[in-house]
Amino acid sequence: MLELRGVSRSFQGKPAVCDLDLDLPARRTTVLLGPSGCGKSTILRLSIGLLTPDAGEVRFAGAPLRTDDPAALTAVRRRMGYVIQDGGLFPHLDARGNVTLLARHLGWEEARVRARLAGLCELTRFPADALARYPVQLSGGQRQRVSLMRALMLDPDVLLLDEPLGALDPMIRAELQADLRRVFAALGKTVVLVTHDIGEAGYLGDEIVLLRGGRVVQRGTLEALVRRPADPFVSEFVNAQRSPLESLRAGSA
Repeated sequence: MLELRGVSRSFQGKPAVCDLDLDLPARRTTVLLGPSGCGKSTILRLSIGLLTPDAGEVRFAGAPLRTDDPAALTAVRRRMGYVIQDGGLFPHLDARGNVTLLARHLGWEEARVRARLAGLCELTRFPADALARYPVQLSGGQRQRVSLMRALMLDPDVLLLDEPLGALDPMIRAELQADLRRVFAALGKTVVLVTHDIGEAGYLGDEIVLLRGGRVVQRGTLEALVRRPADPFVSEFVNAQRSPLESLRAGSA
């Protein structure tokens, strides 16, 4: 569904993505994993045309992504849903207004908007009586559900999520992880999710792409990364994310 071919991108002379070849298959959840600055978010922005490669090509559904053609780029973006790190909700719009903004802009009939909104509330377990609340009146978990509903409103082919749960407390994060996995399974869409948390990657992803310095270090399942590391960095990254509780248990064994 999404392909990056020989893609490089730098910022102020510092490489973020380096000669990257990456296929992001249809109807699968691919997790981009790695430390800060490894190029995860840059890949998402390149995939949706918010950034243009310095070299190489991004392809969507077999065709080049034309960032120099506004009409073509807009058409492609409407086939993608994008959830950014902090949710990115408009503070002057209530939850309903945030979710339905683009559908109303495109002239959807009111009955269609209401039906789609009701379905998304059920899918994401967002309380319908909270649709009239503004972002500041919502909990962190509710804001992320609104962001997800907004990304899904036009029923896109691809869903891109950039650390959607990073700012949430552990209990809310665990609840939303379970809901995201259920949503991904129910929809069967192409999903690309960015995280730095290996546990989250293993829980949500069909496949993990571990990145370092804008390059792929290893691609595969969580079990493969843990049991068959392709590089010393893979083992270092996995071991660095052992929880304090695991360490305490290992020390007392």
